[in-house]
Amino acid sequence: MEVFLQQLVNGVSLGSIYALVALGYTMVYGIIKLINFAHCDIYMIGAYIGYFCMTYFGLSFFPSLLVAMTGCMVLGVLIEKIAYKPLRNAARISLLITAIGMSLFLEYGTMFLVSAKVRTYPAMTGFMAKTFHIGNVLITMQQIVILATTIALMLALQYIVKYTRAGKAMRAVSLDKDAAQLMGIDVNTTISITFAIGSALAGAAGVLVGVYYNTINPLMGVTPGLKAFVAAVFGGIGLIPGAMVGGYFIGIVEVLVSGYGNSMYRDAVVFAILILILILKPAGLLGKNVGEKV
Repeated sequence: MEVFLQQLVNGVSLGSIYALVALGYTMVYGIIKLINFAHCDIYMIGAYIGYFCMTYFGLSFFPSLLVAMTGCMVLGVLIEKIAYKPLRNAARISLLITAIGMSLFLEYGTMFLVSAKVRTYPAMTGFMAKTFHIGNVLITMQQIVILATTIALMLALQYIVKYTRAGKAMRAVSLDKDAAQLMGIDVNTTISITFAIGSALAGAAGVLVGVYYNTINPLMGVTPGLKAFVAAVFGGIGLIPGAMVGGYFIGIVEVLVSGYGNSMYRDAVVFAILILILILKPAGLLGKNVGEKV
């Protein structure tokens, strides 16, 4: 039982990171129906910003987290303005190919700027290095901080979406972009805000994974990004609660497969879950099948 509880703690920590990345996928898809494959590389950029803040500027965890979120927010808006906005009325396949191209550009651009070698985050000291034991279950302060940060960001996102003017605009644009524009909503600004928020969450996830796993590299976003996409589809793409549920589910499943089975099969199990969901419930766990006029 204690082994299971330990794996559960580890799974919740990993799931928190997946959930943050999945939220960015689902927000952008909910607004402009785009699978932003460059999102996983914004997560990678966030990890690098956090690394440089801690290593070269001597900042602690929380200031580094804020700087990474701000930097990724700006990067997300620039990507939307430069790469996606000119193609907004183009065929959806054009946007998808552009997203893949932007992902490769960020990965290999990072390799060119900082090299492809693996970097190691500085060891956490003081408050962040504390550990706690509940029986034989080990809980680190890093895991507590990851969970607390994720919950705080999710609550902030829910507040923005439900109670702010920008959030109401985002919901309106997601329902009907043309009608929202007729009602006086600035669609371009709303889309930029969506990219900004989603990218900030990805940047936060990058710093959290750097602190948790210590090592980062320019291709670190590929597999976690795909798993976060699986999490978003599992919960219901376009639904914020669905991304949260999917992220935690995928994180826990992955850790349990590694702990009780074979770690070599964890990725296979995650993508097998995606296939099953698409076959049995294409709209996702919390999604609803909606008729579409053709």
